[in-house]
Amino acid sequence: MTTVNPYAAPKAAVADATVVLNADFVPGGQSRPASHGWNWIAEGWELFKRQPGMWIGIVLIAFVIFVGAALIPIFGGLLTTLFGPVFAAGVERLAADHDAGGELELGHLFAGFKERTGTLVAVGALYLAAVLVVMLVVGLMMGVGFTAMMGGDPQAMAAMGVTMLLAMLIMFALLLPAVMAIWLAAPLVVFHDHGAVDAMKGSFSGCLKNILPFLVYSIVMFGLAVVATLPLALGWLALGPVLAISIYTSYRDIYLKPRA
Repeated sequence: MTTVNPYAAPKAAVADATVVLNADFVPGGQSRPASHGWNWIAEGWELFKRQPGMWIGIVLIAFVIFVGAALIPIFGGLLTTLFGPVFAAGVERLAADHDAGGELELGHLFAGFKERTGTLVAVGALYLAAVLVVMLVVGLMMGVGFTAMMGGDPQAMAAMGVTMLLAMLIMFALLLPAVMAIWLAAPLVVFHDHGAVDAMKGSFSGCLKNILPFLVYSIVMFGLAVVATLPLALGWLALGPVLAISIYTSYRDIYLKPRA
């Protein structure tokens, strides 16, 4: 007996058409139990196991592209941030097609360059703007503390350490909403035709409603990352693809309800 995946993306004659998943979309996402944070990783692993060689090759290609772009003087970091959502969209399409029972196609890694490219780049630009604002705020705090320390005041020097710690905490607190806004934005753009702002709002809402499962997810991923790094970082050949696929499995769980 064949098991039908209620989330599966139906096959279409036009490969680049927007995927309409066989499920009811929940705008803003739905709250899931804390244990689902582990489920997202486990389900990502199951998809990875279907074609591990292809998944490793896909992630390695993306890694080489990003490393090469990062080496470009001045503009490298900007390019990787701007086009990060474009590649993320390709990976999510790959995961959706694979979830539907299809074979992986390397060309779909670049699907974001064929559809909704401007919107995906806009997501990257908004995220970049948020990061720059946070860096500016933190930089100003560090600069004030450093200027006081250069004055030779012992109390100011002692306070510099506190200022640095405070600046790091503020940076984390300010960057977290930006990460939440971009984490699930790409699938909302490519699967549900969201604009950049709406996709980031929807991503933030979905993450906010699932703080506990994302906490479990983060803790487990951190532990796996430590283990994957130990044997010359070779474990990342598996963990990298699983991490990428888990973004899709979390999106599917948060935003989709299977149709009866």
